[in-house]
Amino acid sequence: MKDISTKVLSLYDELQRDSLDLHAFFEMAGEKSAEQHEDILDAVAELVGIGMLRSAEGGDFFERTEDGRIAVAGPKDVTLYTREGCHLCDSAKIAMEPILKEFGARLREVDVDRDPVLQRRYTEDVPVIFIGSREAARHKIDPEDFRRKLEQARRA
Repeated sequence: MKDISTKVLSLYDELQRDSLDLHAFFEMAGEKSAEQHEDILDAVAELVGIGMLRSAEGGDFFERTEDGRIAVAGPKDVTLYTREGCHLCDSAKIAMEPILKEFGARLREVDVDRDPVLQRRYTEDVPVIFIGSREAARHKIDPEDFRRKLEQARRA
């Protein structure tokens, strides 16, 4: 992924916002040159095209999709794709909690039934666990394997 695309996707975390407009992306670039604006517009268009951003609230606002969030997730960002009433998901979360504390990792739970893309992708597979941008487990979690993968992610 291009550096400018990574910056665009990371800006959502930096500003702690779900939706950003083009002006926020232009400010990120610092200088206001037409060439930099074109590079940002190209990056945004590409990110929309590959499903990492989507238009929101009119033409100048964009939301980062879950794929866009995962693409820039760090080694301490653990994502649990789940759904309501999933006993395997509950078991995975319980197994992960002490290991997450041990590593100082953050857990984000995402209900796949709230996003049509995720529902199609994971409907038969929850729980699915990501460490950063890499899938770490599906269906069940092996605590020792999870610990090892967190350690590897921390060293990478």
